[in-house]
Amino acid sequence: MYFICIIWVVILLLLTKIKTMDYSLITNIEFADIDYYDYPDYCDAYIVRALYNGFEMSIEMLDELNEDTSYVYDRLMEYLH
Repeated sequence: MYFICIIWVVILLLLTKIKTMDYSLITNIEFADIDYYDYPDYCDAYIVRALYNGFEMSIEMLDELNEDTSYVYDRLMEYLH
């Protein structure tokens, strides 16, 4: 029984593999919906294009990246200045 539980846990972990993104590999970030009237929040701005380790990021990767609003805001501030 114990063995079956371990196998079940391993299967669940594999199915729900935690994705982590190494932000240091992200370059060439481009933004959309930068509304200067929304300064300093820029709450509508988001990343539309970026390279990850030299390759174009997929829409799914960009969606995951845009969920980290602190990262997006910090990169936007670098992009604007």
